[in-house]
Amino acid sequence: MIATFDVRQLLAVPLLGSDGKVLGMFGVLDRMDRAGISPEDIRRARVLAGQAAVVLEVTHNLHLSEQHRRRAESLMALALDLNSLLRLDDFAISFSRRAADIMRTQAVALAVKQDAGLEMLVLQGAKDSLVAPGRFGLALNQALSEHSEPMIFSTAAKLFGEGLAENLGWNDCTLVRLLAPSGELVGVLCLADRGTPLSREDSQLLQAVAGHASVALQNARLFTRMEQANRHWIEIFDAISDFIVVHDESDNILRVNLSLADFIGVRPQELIGVNMHDLLALGQNVVRTSCPFCRVSGETPDEYVHPVLDRTYLVSNSRVHGANSEGLQTIHVLKDITDRREVERRYRELFDNIQEGLFFSTEEGHFIEVNEAMVRMLGYESRQELLQTDVSHELYFSPEQRALAIATLKESGVLRNYETTLRRKDGSAIHVLINAFAVRDSHGRVLQYRGLMLDISGLKAYQAELQRERDFSGKILNNTQSLILVVDTAGLVSYANRRWSDMGYEQKQVLGMPLEELVSVSRREVFREAFHSTLAGRQVDNLELQILHGDGRMGQFSVNLSPMWDEQGAVTSVVVVMTDVTDSATLHAKLMHAEKLAAVGQLVSGVAHEVNNPLTAILGFADLLMENTEFPEAVRKDLRVILQEAQRTKLIVQNLLSFARQMPPQRKPVQLNVILRRTVQLRAYDFYSHGVDVVEQFDPDLPTVVGDSHQLPQVFLNILNNAYDAVRETGRPARISITTESNSGFVEVAFRDNGYGISYPDRIFDPFFTTKEVGKGTGLGLSICYGIVREHGGEILCHNNENAEGATFVVRLPRTAEEALLGTAAGGTP
Repeated sequence: MIATFDVRQLLAVPLLGSDGKVLGMFGVLDRMDRAGISPEDIRRARVLAGQAAVVLEVTHNLHLSEQHRRRAESLMALALDLNSLLRLDDFAISFSRRAADIMRTQAVALAVKQDAGLEMLVLQGAKDSLVAPGRFGLALNQALSEHSEPMIFSTAAKLFGEGLAENLGWNDCTLVRLLAPSGELVGVLCLADRGTPLSREDSQLLQAVAGHASVALQNARLFTRMEQANRHWIEIFDAISDFIVVHDESDNILRVNLSLADFIGVRPQELIGVNMHDLLALGQNVVRTSCPFCRVSGETPDEYVHPVLDRTYLVSNSRVHGANSEGLQTIHVLKDITDRREVERRYRELFDNIQEGLFFSTEEGHFIEVNEAMVRMLGYESRQELLQTDVSHELYFSPEQRALAIATLKESGVLRNYETTLRRKDGSAIHVLINAFAVRDSHGRVLQYRGLMLDISGLKAYQAELQRERDFSGKILNNTQSLILVVDTAGLVSYANRRWSDMGYEQKQVLGMPLEELVSVSRREVFREAFHSTLAGRQVDNLELQILHGDGRMGQFSVNLSPMWDEQGAVTSVVVVMTDVTDSATLHAKLMHAEKLAAVGQLVSGVAHEVNNPLTAILGFADLLMENTEFPEAVRKDLRVILQEAQRTKLIVQNLLSFARQMPPQRKPVQLNVILRRTVQLRAYDFYSHGVDVVEQFDPDLPTVVGDSHQLPQVFLNILNNAYDAVRETGRPARISITTESNSGFVEVAFRDNGYGISYPDRIFDPFFTTKEVGKGTGLGLSICYGIVREHGGEILCHNNENAEGATFVVRLPRTAEEALLGTAAGGTP
């Protein structure tokens, strides 16, 4: 049968033998129904010509015997079959089957070289079908590493090991390396259970089969990779969320990605061939054949913003030449930037309308962007004017100021609450608070600084004024003579001025202390009532309280409580102002006591003189009657009682006169130790007989005092008598301690007992005040003592003993002038 063709081009390829002789010709005809012979056709023709030459040469060398012809025919069929199989899996199955038929083997395996090693594609004829391809591939690798020849024939046990050979069920095995023209291994063919060793003709045939397989395997691997790459590219193309469309010069769609097809609501294949105008139907005023996204060259840049169906897209255009002279193709990529545009719009609104100054600046000191608030803050006319300024030299008063801030930014990456002073356009200063951070590239280099600037000039002025007021108030509070506290509603001290150090407290010691603990126990109930009244919003003034000193002493204070309110009118704290009135109260008490004594003295003086006259007559006549022997003994006994009581009355009157007497005592230097010893001797028998232990602790160097040697023993004896009465009533071992010492220009005599103590120490020196039973005391003894000591320029004090029983009386008398002068000259205490 003869076929005729209208031929435009003829491609002839000579078939050369291994010795270079021409064995035949291989022709490729270009038919009218094709576009022409492509470079790919030429490459394939050369491959087929090489394969055909090998077949012809082998056929020629085998002398065209019947068997050789059949093998040649099989080899030719193999070459043609392999040339049509471009997929790697199809090639592997077909080639393995044909190779096994040609070489008359019972089993066959084919492995292809991959990056990770040999990958088994075919394993047929194994006894155990569950032999792992990975295990066989490792054994195959081991066998190839032990043999370097291109074709290996041996037993399966020697090549793969007895265990794997038994699992495979193979006896003999032939391994053939499939090599690329460069000598690189591309695969391995394994033929098993042939039964006989390879003859010379079989080896040549197997080499021919391997040559065909090597070329076909390379083509299949290349096609598979191209197919995988194309499939991967299609997956990427369809996975892109942006819209992609490709059209030809006639604006007909060649391809769209899945995102665009889903947006339109059809499958991608349905859009192939649709005109770009019909794709989105943008309006009647557009020419039907025109693409809405194409622009005339030079009219717009390759990227521009285009509105489509109420959305905003950034359109990127590119043009490429299609394959096989398909003409110029245009690719449009549409990125939806609607949300980004909205974010940019909101950001710009926020950027321009925020009241704080926002800025982007370079590391060198130039603004990249600023907002309007920044322009107004620095006093410039426009944003452009501010962008042209040199930040270091025009905004900062010295470049070192900015250098310090930049150093912090470079070190830590951020600038937090950095206060500095900048210069406005008119030269005036503005105080600002800056928060900024550094923007860096992938290498850590600073690209720009971004930050926020707050005008705190008003705040700084307010702070300065507030600080002046605080200093002024602090000086007043700390230099006033009053004690000032601020107490919260729970009664805890939250502020104390420095005057509390004069009270023996440290400020930190007072802070947090309940104010009630500073008030004497006897006045705490009064304080609580006043404090609750203040919390109710009422002012409390001139509250008399006894306040505890740091050393345990009590002081008399006049206290004012003032409430402090918050914005809602609720009392949040109380200001307490205390004025020390201890000296005033003492002076007032002494004045009252002196006035009382003066009044009583005048009264007693008059009464004593009036009583003394009849008392003298009673004593005289009673004494005369006692001398009359005519009276019976019963009468004389009554007269003795009258005389005894009259004498006691006379003694009382004498004490009254002594108390009321205004004439000064007879003063001369006296030694108190001597007077005290004589006074104690007067009561020594009573003390001894009643078990009262009297301890004398006299200073042997006690200075002399100016005093009346008759009146002072009266004072000491009166105090001793009271102490004697006090210790006898307790029922415990009685003890009286008498101590003398010199202190600050005075000589002190202290009488300390362990009795019951004094019930009313504030009234103990009042005339006629006594706690003894009726008839056992007149209440004038200590009052007389008080008057005598005061007449001597001294003072008499009393108090109950701290942490012990009993009381202590202290008599303080001034030293003589000579003793004081001697003490001063010797450097002692005056």
